[in-house]
Amino acid sequence: MGFPGFREAFGLRPTPLQAWAESIDLAAGPQLLILEDITGSGKTEAALTLVHRLLAAGQGRGLYFGLPTMATSNAMYHRLGKFYRSLFPMESRPSLVLAHGARHLEDAFLESVVPEPTADRNYTREDRTASAECRAWLADNRKTALLAEVGVGTIDQALLGVLPRRHQSLRLLGLADKILVVDEVHAYDPYTTGLLKTLLAGHARQGGSAVLLSATLPHSLRRELLLAWQKGRGGTGEGPVAEHFPMATQVHDEGVSEYEVSTGMNRSRSLPVHFLHDETEVQKAVVEAVRQGGCACWIRNTVDEAISAFEAIREQLADPGQVILFHARFTMADRQRLEAQVLQVFGKDSTAMERAGRVLIATQVVEQSLDLDFDCLISDLAPVDLLIQRAGRLHRHCRDAEGNPLSMAGARDGRSPPVMRILAPEWRHDPGPDWIRSLLPGTAAVYGNPVQLWRTMGVLSEEGAIDLPARARVLMEAVYGDGLEVPVGLQQAEAEHWAGERVAAASARFNALDLELGYGRSAEGAGWDDDQEIGTRLSAERTVPVVLVRQGPEGMLEPWHPDCRHPWPMSTVSLREGLARRLPPLPSHLEVQAQALYEAHPGLRRSRFWLVEHGMPARYDSTLGAVIPRHGGERSS
Repeated sequence: MGFPGFREAFGLRPTPLQAWAESIDLAAGPQLLILEDITGSGKTEAALTLVHRLLAAGQGRGLYFGLPTMATSNAMYHRLGKFYRSLFPMESRPSLVLAHGARHLEDAFLESVVPEPTADRNYTREDRTASAECRAWLADNRKTALLAEVGVGTIDQALLGVLPRRHQSLRLLGLADKILVVDEVHAYDPYTTGLLKTLLAGHARQGGSAVLLSATLPHSLRRELLLAWQKGRGGTGEGPVAEHFPMATQVHDEGVSEYEVSTGMNRSRSLPVHFLHDETEVQKAVVEAVRQGGCACWIRNTVDEAISAFEAIREQLADPGQVILFHARFTMADRQRLEAQVLQVFGKDSTAMERAGRVLIATQVVEQSLDLDFDCLISDLAPVDLLIQRAGRLHRHCRDAEGNPLSMAGARDGRSPPVMRILAPEWRHDPGPDWIRSLLPGTAAVYGNPVQLWRTMGVLSEEGAIDLPARARVLMEAVYGDGLEVPVGLQQAEAEHWAGERVAAASARFNALDLELGYGRSAEGAGWDDDQEIGTRLSAERTVPVVLVRQGPEGMLEPWHPDCRHPWPMSTVSLREGLARRLPPLPSHLEVQAQALYEAHPGLRRSRFWLVEHGMPARYDSTLGAVIPRHGGERSS
């Protein structure tokens, strides 16, 4: 269908980026569009505007929206569910499919494949309609999901199209006539980014178009993605030049066009930054926010540090139930419950009564996908792009002095001016090797390059604020730019980090298919053996699905959450292999039962069972999640 105009399509007044997407002259052939703007600027609607216009111009027959996580995919699936039909004629029945490993646990996805009664007539009384059969077939497997007219899922489902995995060509076939949209394109490690560049080149070679979105895209990464696209089109390799922000880049067979996008009214924000150097200072700030009737969030970089902070804060409040702990080491059932609770208490529509005096202690699970709004926000030190993402959760929506949402146009926030607080070591121009580890050992393990953390603290100390969008490019390039200073005490860590980065990039080049060579078996590069597990993410330690079980009245093993619709997957938690090895083994007299369960439920075969009541000190509860001490008794990072 032709694009009706932004106001008609979305019922909103367009931001400058959205107005650009509505009015820019599209190239006649395949093109790459890169949209860079701050969080909350409407990049998703701008991307869908471009998708709609490209489809109307005959540049594709559908779209695939790739996101970094299952949580972000689920959120986008709900958003697209209200929009995608406008892309197609009224009489058509386009398919909308969610593509990721846990989609069968998403109720909205299950409901979306129920047959429509008006789609077409049944063959017989017993047979389902053709529309129902087709939608069920597309939904049945992630590899066929890319054949649907509209797909939403993790970017991994598309990246598998450039790896030597079974049905790889089916994925590329599904993407061949799609507009590929990739959100949070900055959020991937060098390995996954390497695969993404191969995918972009292959998609361009097939004649497809793509839209990339980011709020924090370093100039060097924009150049790499742009050159990958041009390689697929057989271009000259003309790189980006402009340093504006916000900005939009259009790449087509005639060259590269870069556009400075206006900031727009009421979108500029200067958020003061204060550094705290001791956990007790953070605890005091959180407790003070509670006493003043506000709500607070402390984002920690590891699960165990979050658990420790949760227990410390609870001890200082009159009502410990006011504190919520949210991290990735909960079963799927508890995680969904906690996510719903967090959205109710701290979400866009939360009221003063729901928010007052509440505290959230969380890990990186709140960085993306969840629309949360806090009166007070404190974060452990992290790379600058992640701090920008986290800062977007501070005074995110307009509220009155008590915390009730304000929806009137032109309303002003009545709360005290926000301040972004960051827990970090004392600043030093000449930090030693243990500069970050001395205060935040978990952070040192999670973010392997302390130089990026040092540069982040340096530029934020110098700037004194996160000033968006005016200084966004300055902040990013001060951390990720080329030729930057490396203090002597951190040079060894920097060298080790970049050695790992180069290995990751080389692994991506080795594993990815060279699509120009076709399907001939080569003596070099990765093979096609079914036993060779080549993934889309590179990690120093693989993740193990652990199924929590208990013994029923007759001694039979049963899932931790027996009353859920999908009791076994909803009783599962993903753990690093090192953590999983610390769990007590299943008692030998239960091994026969375990084997029977593996046979009865094929989805469990890659999992291991954890009998929670057996073999302390590792434990699990619905408030703390999985608590797994080290061998010496202390918790793990």
